[in-house]
Amino acid sequence: MNRRELIGFLGGAAVAWPRGARAQQAALPVIGYLDAGVPESGGRLVAAFRNGLGETGYVEGRNVAIEFRWGQNDYERLPELAADLVRRGVAVIITPISVVAALAAKSATATIPIVFSAGVDPIGLGLVAGLNRPGGNVTGVSFMNHELGAKRLEILHELVPGAACFAVLLNPRNPASESFMAGVRRAASTLGLQVETLFADTDPEIDAAFAMLVQRRADALVVSPDSHFHSRRTQIARLAERHMVPAIYPVREFVEPGGLMSYGTSFVDVHRQVGVYAGRILSGAKPSDLPVVQPTKFELVINLKTAKALGLTVPRPLLILADEVIE
Repeated sequence: MNRRELIGFLGGAAVAWPRGARAQQAALPVIGYLDAGVPESGGRLVAAFRNGLGETGYVEGRNVAIEFRWGQNDYERLPELAADLVRRGVAVIITPISVVAALAAKSATATIPIVFSAGVDPIGLGLVAGLNRPGGNVTGVSFMNHELGAKRLEILHELVPGAACFAVLLNPRNPASESFMAGVRRAASTLGLQVETLFADTDPEIDAAFAMLVQRRADALVVSPDSHFHSRRTQIARLAERHMVPAIYPVREFVEPGGLMSYGTSFVDVHRQVGVYAGRILSGAKPSDLPVVQPTKFELVINLKTAKALGLTVPRPLLILADEVIE
């Protein structure tokens, strides 16, 4: 090979190498991550999802790619975002903490595996045929957060035993809101308490709901599980503090920016489990063979600083039960 031929060969190799690298990158399996909320509020949970993937040997950028689709708290966008992921030909679709996103994904495809996480009865909503044998292309984590509404009301009543009227903040566009409210009403009836319902879907409606809470003279507030509320958790916690309203939330992420207390499943652990299931499916497991996971541990988190600002003394039994106390 003469000098000119050698230079031509090396130049061709230099051109061919990036093309080969790009082809290898394009061959990576792709996970579609369909989130009803906003990316600004999902950093810790996305990290937990990646950790779960890592437990099964998958690392983003090395042997798997992730395409994110964010609903920006607009449920009407979710069907098109789900359809977009289907057109993209992703290997599996993840729908974290949103029954609306899960239903949108299920409507978009009957073949691409779907891993959901939601605080509802997945059988009742038609996501799966059964918990042990889901059937079809859907499985995931059902942390039954909506079924904990009664327990949250009981805990809040223990903290403010003199309260007679409790408000419940609901998103009317969330199909699980009805079952959550039913549980709260049953508990309220047993305890002899009055319950007021406040509806909110947008940021202005959240502000208006708190104004209505004051008008109705509600003594305390139960915030229902909802991806939009989760994205606006700082706004909600600050509104509760501004209006001097004791409130209980579904997860600890509300307590960190100043919320009074929370009772529910760890969203971080739920996201990790979703990552594990996504990795197992990428390795060949079928959703129909992966039982729906039901967490058995629920955490109570109390913010003593907020309690003091509200003029509340947390009863010792609650402090003993608390998994974490923020001072």
